[in-house]
Amino acid sequence: MIDLYTAATPNGHKISIALEELALPYELHVLKLGDNEQKEPWFTAINPNGRIPAIIDRASDNFAVFESGAILVYLAEKTGQLMPQDAKGRSLVMQWLMFQMGGIGPMMGQANVFYRYFPEKIQPAIDRYQGECRRLFRVLDQRLEQHEFLAGDFSIADIANWAWVRTHRWSGVETEGLPHLQRWIRQIRSRPAVQRGIERPPSNVLDRADSQEKVDQFAAEARKMLETGQSR
Repeated sequence: MIDLYTAATPNGHKISIALEELALPYELHVLKLGDNEQKEPWFTAINPNGRIPAIIDRASDNFAVFESGAILVYLAEKTGQLMPQDAKGRSLVMQWLMFQMGGIGPMMGQANVFYRYFPEKIQPAIDRYQGECRRLFRVLDQRLEQHEFLAGDFSIADIANWAWVRTHRWSGVETEGLPHLQRWIRQIRSRPAVQRGIERPPSNVLDRADSQEKVDQFAAEARKMLETGQSR
């Protein structure tokens, strides 16, 4: 059994999707980020950085793993799934995983901050980060023109990138003119395990139309964390 400490964010959903795809039994623990529960001592004992997600693998002497990319690699290596065993295949998955960790995630995160969360609109910053997101989307689209998935078969690289890219509307970035990226987004969303994963916990406003009240509430909670220095 694995304990998953998470919340309804792209990084959190990476892990619930992977656990569902791998059919690993897990217990869900949803942290209240708006209350800074992720900074409480009991949780920083699991993740010293005080952010979600994190896991505890009860079957391996209660081994704790934090950082979403590291968790994905751990789960893939633990099960021998979602990542090839040969050196080149593994490297290809790791390259596209790092593409998300170093590019897609940080740039979309900053786009969210300036487009959604800052009370004042700093247009040059919004343009900068939305433009960089769009550039990275073009990289994905070019890759997916010749490949069904990012690194051979469906892998943790697809999970990591998709968990962020699916929220593109929240970042104010559209996918028009990127047909291969759009195909990939739809294809991965159609997987039953992926559908279950993004409901653990439900994502609400990040990738689908919702009430303005919920949108405002989500943005207000994120703004509160930014103001107190307690980001995700």
